[in-house]
Amino acid sequence: MKSRLALPAVTTVALAGGVVFACSDSTPPHPVDKSGTFFGAVTQMAGGSGRAYVTLDREGAPTDLGVALTEGALTGLPTTAPEFVFALPAEASVTPYKHAVVNWQPVGHPPPGVYNVPHFDVHFYMITDQERQAITAADPEYPAKVARQPAAEFIGAGYAAGMGSERMGLHWNDPTAPERQGQPFTMTFIYGSYDGVVTFGEPMIAKSFLETKPARSETPIKLPSKYAATGYQPTTYVVYYDQPTKEYRVALTGLVRR
Repeated sequence: MKSRLALPAVTTVALAGGVVFACSDSTPPHPVDKSGTFFGAVTQMAGGSGRAYVTLDREGAPTDLGVALTEGALTGLPTTAPEFVFALPAEASVTPYKHAVVNWQPVGHPPPGVYNVPHFDVHFYMITDQERQAITAADPEYPAKVARQPAAEFIGAGYAAGMGSERMGLHWNDPTAPERQGQPFTMTFIYGSYDGVVTFGEPMIAKSFLETKPARSETPIKLPSKYAATGYQPTTYVVYYDQPTKEYRVALTGLVRR
């Protein structure tokens, strides 16, 4: 008896006028490319505007979470200290961040000789705008909540507690930052907390430095050893002028899932 060879399975489809043999295609479909830069709603700012944005790679992981400001946003700024609130796009939900706020400081703030120059505080909050707005002295527990500090492992290595502010919370700074060693202030990174929980990361940038239209360069962030919020967290940040779009951009970068 002759042995029979095993043959690949085929599907026979009968059509008028003949028979067609259709073979199954086992080639997996190409993964969907999720890359792109996605923007939130436009916020008017001084003589221009800005938008929060997130940039995703092909797999949908975030690479940049930032704020893009038009050139006009740096002109006609008031002599008061307003805040400009930016809604994040839906695609930023893979990060723990809920919204962004740019605070304009026309005469800076303490300590004198360090940050008392016109600058921008670019806050990326891990709480909602409603929760942030509740950080006021109208809350009888406000002083205690501002003073309550997170465990040391949740704050960037070597950072020290600084001033507390309404609608922000307690600020943490790096005592070894160049501007605290006598060098001119250009930019630095601040952590923030409220009621014992880390609530924001904040690149702080001198207006004079931003106006030089710096090239993109990654600046390392001193990292905590633990994170209270799950999601993609930054390891670096960037402050630069994007020539193709004519925008100033400030972003959390080097995002790693924690």
